[in-house]
Amino acid sequence: MSVDISRGGLLVTLAIFGVIVYELRTVLDFIGIELPIIPYMAAVFVLAGASVWYVTLKGGWRTEPEGDRPA
Repeated sequence: MSVDISRGGLLVTLAIFGVIVYELRTVLDFIGIELPIIPYMAAVFVLAGASVWYVTLKGGWRTEPEGDRPA
């Protein structure tokens, strides 16, 4: 079984998720709940590593797009 995902798609998804979490951290800091940056950074790296490990475990990256072949 192969996971139908490209490396670029995974990296963009992780970047968007990281920015959303960072902005939530910023909002919490604004209302008075201070969270340190180091656990946030560690969590982002753990999430990225776990995602890459999962894709590799399930069959690897999609390297060629599946589509119509020329006649």
